[in-house]
Amino acid sequence: MIKQFVPSEFCIKCKGCCRFKEADSVWSPCLLDEEIQELLDKKDIPVASISINRRICPVANPDGAGFVCPYLEIQDNKCKIYDIRPFECRLYPFLINLRKGKVLLTVDLNCPYVYEKINTQEAKDYIAYLAGYLNSPKQLKMLKGNPRIIQAYEEVREVAEINLKRPEAI
Repeated sequence: MIKQFVPSEFCIKCKGCCRFKEADSVWSPCLLDEEIQELLDKKDIPVASISINRRICPVANPDGAGFVCPYLEIQDNKCKIYDIRPFECRLYPFLINLRKGKVLLTVDLNCPYVYEKINTQEAKDYIAYLAGYLNSPKQLKMLKGNPRIIQAYEEVREVAEINLKRPEAI
């Protein structure tokens, strides 16, 4: 279990994540095999919300432009699957990124909480914790077994390296 950096009270008020400009956004979370099964075992989760390439399929935003996660309750900005939310959702605003052949831990500075806190000791301590967690043998094995969750995100800040070989060599 990943401990969270951004307090949930802040997230509920923000209304920034879980929203996408396009339906096939790189920001839409990829799912681990076990997460797919866990979601499919939940009776109230439509299978159509998971794409063939193991991503959550955003749906048209009923409040206007763009797309939203199908598991987002728009009215109260809460996640319907919070207790079983995917690894990438637990990790966010931190992301696993592929850049110049390296696997990196990056952070999305569009998150206002992180933007304000990124240069604090609290953030430095959390980044050290998260880098240690992701570089643990168990997590490295999970990443090697799920290379699709290593994406090429743009406009993110690099904060640590993850000790994986090049994903294409895995």
